[in-house]
Amino acid sequence: MTNKPKKWKMILLTWICIYPLINILFFVLMPYMIEFHQLLKTLILTLILVPLLSFLLPLLQKKFSNWLYK
Repeated sequence: MTNKPKKWKMILLTWICIYPLINILFFVLMPYMIEFHQLLKTLILTLILVPLLSFLLPLLQKKFSNWLYK
């Protein structure tokens, strides 16, 4: 059986990845979407965020593997 990282470490790492991405996306996209309905803004943001997260989170897991699996 392989070691699994502690849940709180994965939550923290996920948050560390998501928080800056959301802020960057808001900063870049919101001026163009000011007139959009809030649900559409959220849809667009998540359509970009989720694929980015699926790419970046494994990279962060690899980079922080020593800490994650301690």
